[in-house]
Amino acid sequence: MFGLTAGILSRQINKGTASYKLTEVLPRNARGYAVIPPPRSDEEKALLDAMLRVDHAGEYGANRIYAGQMAVLRRSQSAPLIQHMWDQEKIHLQKFNEILGENRVRPTALLPLWNIAGFMLGASTALLGKAGAMACTVAVEESISEHYNSQIRALMELDPDRYTELLQVISKFRDEEMDHHDIGLEQEAESLPGYQLLKAAIQIGCKAAIYASERI
Repeated sequence: MFGLTAGILSRQINKGTASYKLTEVLPRNARGYAVIPPPRSDEEKALLDAMLRVDHAGEYGANRIYAGQMAVLRRSQSAPLIQHMWDQEKIHLQKFNEILGENRVRPTALLPLWNIAGFMLGASTALLGKAGAMACTVAVEESISEHYNSQIRALMELDPDRYTELLQVISKFRDEEMDHHDIGLEQEAESLPGYQLLKAAIQIGCKAAIYASERI
């Protein structure tokens, strides 16, 4: 059984290596942009580039986590629920692919690492059963939601009228991440032995990934 699982994990990891290529850009509106107006200074561009880069990396990592969970639990009763959350993450990733392309922002150079690390995190926690997968979901989605909240505060301080479309995108995705977090709790994530320890460890990893993805 473990040999079969390893084979599935290997194929799934290899399948993910090409999925971080940028897609076609968004159609531009009469203002000349779809979501983000041109930055007014080098400082503002650096801020926005880091923000978009880390958001794209986070959604990419979340996709790989759900891919890992589905590789292990695809025949379980939890599979439809996990697939539902994964489908929403695919939409998030697609949107940030488009926004990066429109604004000529390079993705983080660490995507190959997040490809493997995300998948292995999802698969390894899923091997603990439904509670393990849901504990991972709670930890990751809470971290992503908190990060989105910090970005919303930063954009509100910068110029909320100028960044209305970006605020709408981030707010919508934040709400859906919180839905995933709440689903994880409803699905008895906290029943996993060592839940608090696992959650804390995963969130330390999330913070490190956010820090690195903004800069590399």
